[in-house]
Amino acid sequence: MSKEVLVGAVKEIVTLARSGDAEASFDGYKALYERPEFSDNRPEDQRQALKLLILAKRTGPKSEKLIAAHRAAIAPLTDLVSRHSEPEDYEMLGICHLLIGNEAAAANMFREGLTLERAKNAGSDLCGRLMTRVSSL
Repeated sequence: MSKEVLVGAVKEIVTLARSGDAEASFDGYKALYERPEFSDNRPEDQRQALKLLILAKRTGPKSEKLIAAHRAAIAPLTDLVSRHSEPEDYEMLGICHLLIGNEAAAANMFREGLTLERAKNAGSDLCGRLMTRVSSL
């Protein structure tokens, strides 16, 4: 998948979300993350596409499509974690596990991310977020 294809797909998804069709945007994210060529993109580009869904602020009940989109994000995030060991990837993977109801896996991801981030920059915003996430489980 070229960067242009990725950007085009993300723009379509964001347009759906902004127009108020959140459910269709969740379908779009799910389809994007499940494409085998999604992992051909640079890690930074993958992260940006994943953050749009995973780090978005939401309220209300979790729909089946929201859960399915987060479940679809687990595979590319697991790949990023195994290849790059970036704390922010652990945070996003933990959020996905938490949203689908796997609190034990979420706690493990948050703890591992926290360990890595503390070694890099114990005063970072990410370190603070991860400490909050760990303490809430």
